Amino acid sequence: MLKWIPAELHTHTLHSDGKQTLEELAQSAADLGLECIAMTDHNTQSALVDQERVQQQYGVPIISGMEWTTFYGHMLTLGVDRFIDWRVLGPDDIHEGIRQVHERGGIAGLAHPFRIGSPICTGCFWEYSIQDWHEVDYIEVWSTLMPSIKRDSQRAFAMWTDLLNQGYRITAVSGRDWHVSKPDDALPAVTYLGVHSEAEEQESLAIRAVEAIRLGSVSVTMGPLLTMSAQINDSDKRYGIGECVELAGEDSLSVTVQLDVETRAAHYNLEPQNLRLLLTSGQGVCSETYIPAQSGEYTLSLQNPTGKGWVRAELYGYMEDCVTMIAFTNPMYIT
Repeated sequence: MLKWIPAELHTHTLHSDGKQTLEELAQSAADLGLECIAMTDHNTQSALVDQERVQQQYGVPIISGMEWTTFYGHMLTLGVDRFIDWRVLGPDDIHEGIRQVHERGGIAGLAHPFRIGSPICTGCFWEYSIQDWHEVDYIEVWSTLMPSIKRDSQRAFAMWTDLLNQGYRITAVSGRDWHVSKPDDALPAVTYLGVHSEAEEQESLAIRAVEAIRLGSVSVTMGPLLTMSAQINDSDKRYGIGECVELAGEDSLSVTVQLDVETRAAHYNLEPQNLRLLLTSGQGVCSETYIPAQSGEYTLSLQNPTGKGWVRAELYGYMEDCVTMIAFTNPMYIT
């Protein structure tokens, strides 16, 4: 059975340039209803010396990670608990670093690829040459607080969509780049990870969280949880986010989108309104409807599903004084 875990995948402590201890970070995560965080200090994993104790004390599993911080870009590594030296990597050989992360069972993703760079934030803008996007596991398409209205996040989202259209299967996530917590912080986004609960006794939640990102079982939101599943014709088999749907020429495809406004409802404000729900594919918008701001399921039929390449759900509406994208799922892939 799939369970959706709200997570924050980009955090910092006093061990790099954060202004919080690991204990303070875990406490803030628990206060926000997060069930998992990734520890991604700049160029060090020293904060993880207290990982087990803090996990037990605050009940928040911690993914081992790091943020490679260079003059050519920032890369996040998750699921690796051994130090990998990034300092030898030049602008044309980031793939050597990614290979080493994969060899140790981890995943690698671009952090805030369009954040303003030098001289404001040296190295924050991504300048590494990617020869093969198949080797990149994920992209942080939403970054910092209220990400959907930020120009750098919109550029990253557009780049991710273009890569999907080119046939690459790359997971999109959000990352708060969490250095400090303040009472008047703007609204953060949350990355929901679809983890299999039946594997709980065999594997830690942190390991299953990394696997969810690797498989694309991910939904991103500033508020309610948005998920979807699909069925071919009248088959009983349901396909989930990140999975590949294989169609024959005459097959029809129905997509059911689930909106959950109860989960973490105390941590955001969604006023009564009509929300705009889209199904988007490699051929553009393929379905549009308006739904109430309440929990529900909506089944939409796709016309001529073959050739669309991929399909994802997107939710738009009024939030925090803005009309903006509120949530999106990662795609299901169609062949």
